[in-house]
Amino acid sequence: MHILFLTDNFPPEGNAPATRTYEHATRWVKKGHQVTVITCAPNFPEGKVFSGFKNKLYDVSNLDGIRVVRVKTYITANDGFVKRILDYLSFMISGFFAGLFQKKPDVIVATSPQFFCACAGWALSTVRRKPFVFELRDIWPASITAVGAMKDSVAIRLLEKVEMFLYHRADSIVSVTHAFKKELIERGVDGDKIEVVLNGVDLTKYQPSICKAPELVKRYNLDGKFVAGYVGTHGMAHGLEHIVSVAEQLKGNDDIRIVFAGGGAARKKVIDLVNQKQLKNVILIDRQPKEMMPKLWSLCDVSLVPLVNSELFKTVIPSKIFECMGMGIPTIMSVPEGEATAIIRDTNSGIVVESENVEQISQAIIKLYTDKAFYAEIKSASIVAGPKFSRDLMAEDMLDIFSRQVPNKKDDHTHDNQLSEY
Repeated sequence: MHILFLTDNFPPEGNAPATRTYEHATRWVKKGHQVTVITCAPNFPEGKVFSGFKNKLYDVSNLDGIRVVRVKTYITANDGFVKRILDYLSFMISGFFAGLFQKKPDVIVATSPQFFCACAGWALSTVRRKPFVFELRDIWPASITAVGAMKDSVAIRLLEKVEMFLYHRADSIVSVTHAFKKELIERGVDGDKIEVVLNGVDLTKYQPSICKAPELVKRYNLDGKFVAGYVGTHGMAHGLEHIVSVAEQLKGNDDIRIVFAGGGAARKKVIDLVNQKQLKNVILIDRQPKEMMPKLWSLCDVSLVPLVNSELFKTVIPSKIFECMGMGIPTIMSVPEGEATAIIRDTNSGIVVESENVEQISQAIIKLYTDKAFYAEIKSASIVAGPKFSRDLMAEDMLDIFSRQVPNKKDDHTHDNQLSEY
């Protein structure tokens, strides 16, 4: 089977969409399938082309057996609605035209969170008369208004019409949460064509650490420190100003450090707040290459997973919780009650507190720092939970969905689905 996959995020970018697509695709290739990924020059999250790459009109390379086609787009930082829409539209157009020249795809897949990418996938499927699978990673454009990036308007309502059009036209929808599936059904989308494939963890890369990466411990002066880390994209949705306030509350305890590692639209705000408050217990680490992530995670005794207190974020599952499970790092989750909090509670892999509640987040860090027996219990439960969310299982589930859309290409192997339902 030839899988043609459209995504505007792909390695060396290290965010969740890029990682998910790459880790699935490598597994499909190992199963004997051909995978072509159409993407753009890596630039997320700063909106600057990565070193060693150029924003070329058309560039073809090979990454671990995946044929990668990079197209020219309008590249900008995530600093304005209009610029981002231009970015998305440029990929939609260039990605569509690039897709016309790919040889004999059997199924066309396009991923969100922004669905202009999915528009290109649908258009390609129509022209080439191939099944269209829409991978739904976010309810967009609702997430735009949820973080206050744009108010409800004619433009938003128009985007919602495009959104519903894509849901109805897709031959299959792959949702990353059960909550997304439920919402789509409530909005009139046929539930029979919606499948749920959660995010997961590559257990060949993310394993419990025997010790913290020595070179990083030395570089950031973390020897003997209990580290609570926020690792990942610094976005408007994460409310990181509250984590800075947590650091301010804990500044009297010299044994505890708060680490911010990553980049994104809210990065400068975090740096400015830390400098303004003159916090010496905060470590700021720039965005790192994806291959550095296990070492970076090894620094953390606890992972901080925040989201702002919005109704929309009840349906979101931050993908980093699975990497933390793989490494045996307890999670302190401060997000609205929903599917993500249920996973943490059901697996006993962390502590759930109220979204944006600085006091509760601070107390959770103190609890895990002081209560060694409790910490060991949560750490052990995290390690046990990891295999339930193995990327191998998720990639196999996706492949089964594709195969059902291409009956004559069905695999002859059987699949033992070990994923617990949430």
